[in-house]
Amino acid sequence: MTILIRDVRVVDGDGASPEPLDVVVAGEVVRRVEARGTTAPEAVDTVVAGDGRMLLPGFVDAHAHADGRIFDPEVQLALLRQGVTTVIGGQDGVSYAPGDGAYATEYFAAINGPHPTWRDGGIRDLLATYDGATPLNAGVLVPAGTVRHEVCDRSTDAASPAELDRMRVHVAEGLADGALGLSTGLDYVPGIFAGTDELAALAEPVAAAGGVVVSHLRGGYEANSAAGVAELAEIGRRAGVPVHVSHFHAEPEIVHELLDGLAASGIDATFDAYPYTRGCSILAMPILPPSLTVRPVHEVLGALRDPVERQRLLDEWFPTIVDYPSLGPDWPGMLTLAHVSAPEYAWALGRTLGDAARAAGTDPASFALDVLAASRLEVNVVMAVQHERSRAELASILAHPRAIGGSDGIFVGGHPHPRARGTFARYLRSLVLEQRALDWADAAALVSTRAADRFALGLRGRIRPGWIADLVLVDAEHVRDRATYVEPLALAEGIEDVLVAGVPVLSSGALTGAMPGRGIRRGTRRPATESSRTAATSTSTGA
Repeated sequence: MTILIRDVRVVDGDGASPEPLDVVVAGEVVRRVEARGTTAPEAVDTVVAGDGRMLLPGFVDAHAHADGRIFDPEVQLALLRQGVTTVIGGQDGVSYAPGDGAYATEYFAAINGPHPTWRDGGIRDLLATYDGATPLNAGVLVPAGTVRHEVCDRSTDAASPAELDRMRVHVAEGLADGALGLSTGLDYVPGIFAGTDELAALAEPVAAAGGVVVSHLRGGYEANSAAGVAELAEIGRRAGVPVHVSHFHAEPEIVHELLDGLAASGIDATFDAYPYTRGCSILAMPILPPSLTVRPVHEVLGALRDPVERQRLLDEWFPTIVDYPSLGPDWPGMLTLAHVSAPEYAWALGRTLGDAARAAGTDPASFALDVLAASRLEVNVVMAVQHERSRAELASILAHPRAIGGSDGIFVGGHPHPRARGTFARYLRSLVLEQRALDWADAAALVSTRAADRFALGLRGRIRPGWIADLVLVDAEHVRDRATYVEPLALAEGIEDVLVAGVPVLSSGALTGAMPGRGIRRGTRRPATESSRTAATSTSTGA
């Protein structure tokens, strides 16, 4: 099948200014990029009217929690309406593979949700679940926390030499299966119990495979970011591996100083950041001690319901919450309930813990414990910070040349963070059209090209003949995010036509029902032919 995309301003991903052109797609690849009117409509199977819109390479969400939700048409629509054609999962050290996924669906239930078909296996098997089952592509990272749980169970001790050897085997096998790198989540369990030595050892097979270490830093970011970045830099130095900072939320001067310091010291580092100040995570992470949440859910619930254990938490643990970097003493007013699995607490969605506790006639700490117990810990919250950053400050962060687009989008919950449905449209609207912090060529680098390069996604991230036709048509005048903290489910506007591997998956703003997406394997190739109907990957970003 051949498609002519007529009269578009091509933003090619190579830094050129947008130029009015036509693009011919044959099979899954771009066949030609040519002067307008060169190819007659009758010479192709389908014509897509560009009407002067921008044509960009498909957007890559470098930090997504769509691991299990990408099969849901509502999630697919939310991503494609932002122009996202590839998501990278396995984030924050916790996902389904390797293993049976039980820990991920227990501890991270309020972040990733369940996978509809996953039973057991490795990264190879997980990637296979995406082939032909979704309109988008999905790449994954080996989750270090899941690996630790597979080998060390729920131990809080440092891994023994024998355990470390077994963990390295898991990482090496995941990379051989096609994983893009290794992820760590050092504020979550069990990652919080892994020391720098352990993490550097796990990074060695990543370096050997040419991958990248992606880290949710230890310490809660913000003013504590320097210590977390220093640890990641040490891992990078010891293993000789590139590093990537997940959802880097801090003041602009902190982000710039630390990234520039990494570059000056010879560390190959990038980062992703979403264009919002507030975060989102599981409530158990800041509210309960890691020594408790590492235990099986039934044991945690027993502690929450035991009068003595509960009182100990209220007396000894809750006073320490004020030290969490983004919260402080007003924490009950800074945590908004986004997902609560217990139906009897559905009324509390969209309310802060403080407001909901008042409505329930109790104090915030007790209410938080009640909600966690009733929901079997399956609760996530939008987390405010003590000082909201302006759009200009966020633009300053995202204009850094090592920034990569990533939403940290969580699709679990009835009142989620708006970043899941607004991040990429907001990048374009705010950074290009309002703040003028980026031009369109810079924007393509942020939302597509840098991620394709960093994670070695093969022939993606650029609009060139022979490259995969993951393509996004953007109405530059009308692109905008509509999701807000009050109305978080609103879909983005201004992106109504998207192709994945040369197949229209979004047309006039609606899903077409086509499923050309696949699990992207690092280190494989495919011939760029019209007959091939699978998306390509390669061992290098320019291949």
